[in-house]
Amino acid sequence: MIRVFIFLFFLPLLLLSKEFSLASYNVENFFDLNYNKTEYTEYHPNTKSKWNKKTFQIKVNNIIKVLKELDTDIIALQEIENKELLKLLQKKLPDYKYISFSKYKNASIGLGFLSKIEIIDEKSINIKFSNKTYRPILETTFKLNNNEFKIFNNHWPSKRVAESFRIKFAKKLFDRLNSIPRDYDYILLGDFNSNYNEYETIFYEKRLNNTNGITGINHVLNSFINNHLITISDMKDSSKLFHYNPWIELNIEERFSSKFRGRNITADNFLFPFSMFDKKGFAYKQNSFKVFKPEYLYKNKRINRWQIKNKVHIGKGYSDHLPIIAKFTDKPQKKLEAQNIKTISDLYLIERLNKSIILKNCIVLLKQQDFAIIKQKNSRAILIYKNIKNLSEGFSYDLEIEQIKTYKGLKEITDFEIKTYNGKFLDYKQFYKKHLDLSDLENQNEIVKEIKGTYKKGYLYFDNKKIAVYFKNKNNIPKNGSSIIIKRAQLGYYINKIQLVVFNKSDIVYVN
Repeated sequence: MIRVFIFLFFLPLLLLSKEFSLASYNVENFFDLNYNKTEYTEYHPNTKSKWNKKTFQIKVNNIIKVLKELDTDIIALQEIENKELLKLLQKKLPDYKYISFSKYKNASIGLGFLSKIEIIDEKSINIKFSNKTYRPILETTFKLNNNEFKIFNNHWPSKRVAESFRIKFAKKLFDRLNSIPRDYDYILLGDFNSNYNEYETIFYEKRLNNTNGITGINHVLNSFINNHLITISDMKDSSKLFHYNPWIELNIEERFSSKFRGRNITADNFLFPFSMFDKKGFAYKQNSFKVFKPEYLYKNKRINRWQIKNKVHIGKGYSDHLPIIAKFTDKPQKKLEAQNIKTISDLYLIERLNKSIILKNCIVLLKQQDFAIIKQKNSRAILIYKNIKNLSEGFSYDLEIEQIKTYKGLKEITDFEIKTYNGKFLDYKQFYKKHLDLSDLENQNEIVKEIKGTYKKGYLYFDNKKIAVYFKNKNNIPKNGSSIIIKRAQLGYYINKIQLVVFNKSDIVYVN
């Protein structure tokens, strides 16, 4: 009787839950031990690849470990072979009473949901190609506290194929979203095989760009409008089908859920529409987005993926993706507060300005033909791009900053006016840094000096470390093996890589 009373007492609390949490996780090729002729070669069971009962059980246990520690109310999964495997996970995780799954008959892998929240409907959005088979988009409808919402689980084609393939997925999804009332709550998530800033990164590999720079995630799904990523302040007009991507809430160095050739990428994404910021139903809980990366999943800048060596399963590791998490609430979110920006450091916390701001006592550390580096005492440095003719190196100004942007990872001021001329700052080179952690993105745009090392094939080797070096003038590139001192350089960032930017021939000294 006491047990029944306790259950009845707590049941209303569960039903009146005001928040739910959501994760998306690509588990990397979760196959069973049945041979169906659709598996990848290394997952043919009980062959030389050693995909057998032992390695399968290790893979299961490792997935369960991650899902238990995530402990979110809904988990979206990608790269699951079949519904039976989803049921196996459900059996090991009995709190997840509801599942949803979709896959094409002749495909290798599908995608699905594990949920503690009631699932009331599921359907597949099919995207077919004449000569390739990928995955459908899984549209699943949930119900919590009489509030209904949808989640669209995506696994778009990988970058083995060009952007036009992902464009087709995006267009099919956008057409479906356009048929939903603007105030209906939905969430887009999954492995889009697209960066949050794909509009920039698409130019890194020319073979991908068969769309003249148009991308599915940014241009078709409207997460990038008028030359900027959509911010929360843009989510005011319900008539426009914009999508907000919370990757911009994290510091640039934290923006990754996977790696490609050592570079950080954001293949996994959440995208939220206007309805997730209105006062109806559920709302995205601002700044709740994060990457789940305990040490067993991510250590020494490496993701602990499932390990296959020479096409043989080692029986170690997890996935080549890290899970991403966000939270949602049925409480109206506070109105976006006015940006209180007083220092250059504050600019690194945002993607764009809602209105112009004043930065006082900005010292010009360096001026080149089309850009300058400014810094405030006890604050960070930042680059100003173009229209700098009235700035002078070594002088201090109060500046009205009208707009900023992040260009290929580097924070820049793009529009400004001089408000006050403060005069010459006699000892401005005191802000050049000799002893600085060159691997720390917190130091981007700083001017560094007196870095001694050996130049080899685009890198400077120094103190048992190395850093990429970019020379503005190719004629100044040293011969391989040269011992040099870089007297002055900008600590820049380009294509997910920190680099030293050397401007002039006089900034290099050769050492015998």
